[in-house]
Amino acid sequence: MRTNVLTVRLSVLICLLTLFSYRSPAQSISTGNGKLELGLGIGPMFFLGDLGGSKGYGKTFIKDLDLPLTKISKGVYFNFYPTEWMGFRIAGNLGYVEGDDSEAPANGGAEEDRKYRNLSFQSKISEVYAAVEIYPTVFFEQYDGLQHKLRPYVIGGAGMFHFDPTTKDVDGSKVKLAPLRLEGQGFAQYPDSKPYKLTQKNLLLGFGFKYYLKENLYVGFEILHRKLYTDYVDDVSHNYYIDPIYFDYNLSPADAVVARRLYYRGVYTFPSTRPYEEFAERGDPKENDAYFSSILRFGWRLGKADARSKQLKCPVYY
Repeated sequence: MRTNVLTVRLSVLICLLTLFSYRSPAQSISTGNGKLELGLGIGPMFFLGDLGGSKGYGKTFIKDLDLPLTKISKGVYFNFYPTEWMGFRIAGNLGYVEGDDSEAPANGGAEEDRKYRNLSFQSKISEVYAAVEIYPTVFFEQYDGLQHKLRPYVIGGAGMFHFDPTTKDVDGSKVKLAPLRLEGQGFAQYPDSKPYKLTQKNLLLGFGFKYYLKENLYVGFEILHRKLYTDYVDDVSHNYYIDPIYFDYNLSPADAVVARRLYYRGVYTFPSTRPYEEFAERGDPKENDAYFSSILRFGWRLGKADARSKQLKCPVYY
């Protein structure tokens, strides 16, 4: 059947005007259209570095997790949704990471080297980041509100984090490690060992899901991994121990005494004044440190859902 051209043009015009009337109020960012979301998160933060670990040689990612050292992190999130399938997030987290060679098992394998090395650290983690969330299943939904919907998503972004590694001295007091430069950072005698900054950038990648208890209330779960550009969150990187005599040349007398006491805390016996590389390694410079968190999330949509979330259909002619 031939279509009447004038009728089609009028129908398309009416359809476009209808869509525009729904979309135009949504151009402003406000709490009245359900586009803004506030969330809270809590869950364990896991450190992946040089210290501690499980049996055998040190591995990357979850094989070397020390679960007894896991601490809880807390976060707050602010999201803006220009559309239901994509959101922009700004967030801040406070956490705590720790590593301890005493957590390595004593099974007679390669892990014995780490256990006898006997290094440890603790550090607070403060981070802020911006990220994009993608909700792929939205394209398969038929709009009937958000209540009882389950929405998986992926997330990626970038941010900044601050750390400051410490350890316990022999008297139990807490000592900041960065100023002691235990691997010769900045010493003229070790030009390949550079000082590290305590505030650095990171990249984030993860996935999760939300379940809407109500139109404006959800619970969710998320795993978020951080790729770092430093190997010094635990203050251990180089595969050698420096000669402790250079602490006296580069540090104050008081700091030199503490550095000599803490740069090597192992139980090996060596045929010299220091544990040379051929007898022991301090760290592994081939892999940077990392951390990730598993987060239980709670969130609220501010205001009512945007009317343009409803599916609008135009008439079709044949």
